[in-house]
Amino acid sequence: QVQLVESGGGLVQPGGSLRLSCAASGSIFSIYTMGWYRQAPGKQRELVATITTLGSTNYADSVKGRFTISRGNAKNTVHLQMNSLKPEDTAVYYCNADILDYTSNRGAYWGQGTQVTVSS
Repeated sequence: QVQLVESGGGLVQPGGSLRLSCAASGSIFSIYTMGWYRQAPGKQRELVATITTLGSTNYADSVKGRFTISRGNAKNTVHLQMNSLKPEDTAVYYCNADILDYTSNRGAYWGQGTQVTVSS
């Protein structure tokens, strides 16, 4: 069983910062690309940022220069530092990871989501 658990969401004023974290646990042999996605009310889930095992990153145009994705030293964690937050960043943020487990099954796993609300 593989689990992704997110933390760090909340309410913040425009211009503020939040840091999201996600930890993967369970029967994990290897973790490949990890990333963050978000879904605002009435909209489709969209990519926010991804990071590979080698540290290559990819960002949505809407967050470039404001958000930074990183992986922890243990490589089973991923963080999203969000600065200069805007009301349009309000969404449920989901952690995603490409994982190979000990039964040789590889697939995409999702966390339960954490709410980020940017409002004055």
